[in-house]
Amino acid sequence: MNHQYYNVLGVMSGTSLDGIDIAHITLVRKDVWSFQIHSAETIAYTPSMKQKLAEAIHFDPAAIKELNEEYTEYLGNTINTFITNNQIKEIVAVCSHGHTIFHKPQEKYTLQIGNLPHLAKIIKERVVCDFRVQDVELHGQGAPLVPIGDRLLFGNYDYCLNLGGFANLSFEKHTQRIAYDICPVNVVLNHYSLKLGKEYDAGGAFAKAGKIQTPQLKLLNQLAFYQEVAPKSLGMEWVNEHIFKILDSIQSIDAIATFTEHVAIQIANQLQDKKTLLITGGGTFNTYLIDSLKKHTAVKITIPEDEIVENKEALIFALLGVLKLRNTNNCLSSVTGASKDHSSGVIYVP
Repeated sequence: MNHQYYNVLGVMSGTSLDGIDIAHITLVRKDVWSFQIHSAETIAYTPSMKQKLAEAIHFDPAAIKELNEEYTEYLGNTINTFITNNQIKEIVAVCSHGHTIFHKPQEKYTLQIGNLPHLAKIIKERVVCDFRVQDVELHGQGAPLVPIGDRLLFGNYDYCLNLGGFANLSFEKHTQRIAYDICPVNVVLNHYSLKLGKEYDAGGAFAKAGKIQTPQLKLLNQLAFYQEVAPKSLGMEWVNEHIFKILDSIQSIDAIATFTEHVAIQIANQLQDKKTLLITGGGTFNTYLIDSLKKHTAVKITIPEDEIVENKEALIFALLGVLKLRNTNNCLSSVTGASKDHSSGVIYVP
């Protein structure tokens, strides 16, 4: 594909399970890439689907296969509703991440459901999806995938930080893009917020009200993952094995306070003072976390308009899909540790 204007949808479902992010985007390739977000929405999961996704890590293969088919149908119907409501025409492609159930790159395995060929038939549009599998097959982490978008769309910042289910960072070093997961964020904070009757810690209110427990904070900061060198990535398996074991011994409100401080410390450890930092993702609205980060680093923080904060991942998966259509590299070996840069993803037609 050689034309330079791409009318696409970017679709993302994160591990924090807040819903399906869908953004209608125009990507333009001239001397550099630029974009415009026309409309965007996060469509919350039904309680039953949210429960299934949360529990799926414990499902047997037959149940996973059934859920994959059910979720693909659910995702397709959700995308169709968005297209209809926003009267979107002439779509080049729907570029969809799917929803991660397993991520075990050390075992050469990652699974994002909702990436079945049937999706293209449901929405009657070309689909580009399943971006992680090929990278893992090339001995990469399969994550993070956003850094190519950081380079092409937000390259004027020294660092790009996403605060979602996990915190991940990307930056240029010796002409290479470096990126990795720093630590969990909302997958942990939301877990304990639910125990206190809320979906998430709005503005960091629980963290502010709780008391940081020094023994647990020390144990968190001593976890071996933080001493590993990039490329490296995290999944819920690691959170279940390490984080909850430490925090379940204290009250939920103190767990939130302690973990919020832990996140601020771990992020600050990765940053050089006086550099510029762009922060996006749902965790950006946790003002207590942002204030805690500011206490630990003198980096110059920029938080863009809400439209970008909330939809940057959907935007970049739209870009990943377009790069795949152009047969251009969308996965960087310097980021994932794969054996080579490559153009990842699969293309389905109705």
